[in-house]
Amino acid sequence: MEFALTEDQRSFQQAARDFAEQALAPHAAHWDADEVFPREAIAQAGALGFCGLYTPPQWGGLGLTRLDAAIVFEELAAGCTSTTAYLTIHNMATWMLAHWGRPELCDAWVPALARGERLASYCLTEPQAGSDAASLRTQAARRGDRYVLNGSKAFISGAGETDLLVVMARTGGAGPGGISAFAVPAHTPGVQFGKKEQKMGWNSQPTRAISFDDVEVPLTHRLGDEGEGFAIAMKGLDGGRINIATCSVGTAQAALNRAQAHLNERTQFGRELAQFQALQFKLADMLTELVAARQMVRLAAWKLDSGSPDATAYCAMAKRFASDAGFMVANEALQLHGGYGYIREYPLERHVRDTRVHQILEGTNEIMRVIVARAVLREGATETLR
Repeated sequence: MEFALTEDQRSFQQAARDFAEQALAPHAAHWDADEVFPREAIAQAGALGFCGLYTPPQWGGLGLTRLDAAIVFEELAAGCTSTTAYLTIHNMATWMLAHWGRPELCDAWVPALARGERLASYCLTEPQAGSDAASLRTQAARRGDRYVLNGSKAFISGAGETDLLVVMARTGGAGPGGISAFAVPAHTPGVQFGKKEQKMGWNSQPTRAISFDDVEVPLTHRLGDEGEGFAIAMKGLDGGRINIATCSVGTAQAALNRAQAHLNERTQFGRELAQFQALQFKLADMLTELVAARQMVRLAAWKLDSGSPDATAYCAMAKRFASDAGFMVANEALQLHGGYGYIREYPLERHVRDTRVHQILEGTNEIMRVIVARAVLREGATETLR
């Protein structure tokens, strides 16, 4: 078993680290405070290939593995969690379009998406269909060579600022088998955006509801076959869960680095904080949880890359563990800073706010436990999940 990164992976890691330090970290506090969606920085990321990491090269992507992408996203998240989280969503939507879209649709959209010149949003969640995504109500009625969409979506990242919407809508009966996927240009007549939500974190990316009022979508904009949409959504979410998990790891690493430096610099009672054993133990626990989370995320990414039948369970375990551990590390790093951690001059409070939502989106951590429990209780699971 080889744990060392390859030369190529180290090159991608260094490129992402340099970009995070130079183009993301210096501006992250401003983007958060003023709720700025940094399209220019995202375009710069696209020029480096970070908007199409696992999109096939034939459509302008880098064609990397999910493990490679996880290494890149971890470094980017250390610079700005919120912006990197949007980049992961954009990558997921772009990959879905490239994988299931018709050639003419991919020609028209994917290269520009992979370059970061156009941006995409992923539209699954609805006001009454959050964790129970299979109960979504948005309708797509077939009329000749078109579909007509009616319904609404909620909590859509990038909504109002992006150019393409990957939308899950019902073309058939109840349940997951009645759902299809569509690529909808964001400025199609009948697409309307709600107010920008005021959020606890993730402030560098807008979040809005979207409504569809008799929105006409060409048949050629359907992704895959009718009724395949829920399966497409779930395949996208396996990778999406790894992406969010690795954003938690990258943010936790940045928080841990800050805490380590603070303990070595700050003195109380005539000694550096680093000399107090209670604080040493806290830092040791933070590092242990962080390393465990990183390895679990990379294992899940490898499972997904290798097409393992238990990949979904491993992605769920990685998302649950890493998002919990990442939030814990960020919160403990804030605690180690005392009052300084609570003020916005330091990034710790932003790390805490930004990582908190990772325990909710891409399937709540309670739903992750449901997925894992079903996998381990399945007949023969003891031989598969090991």
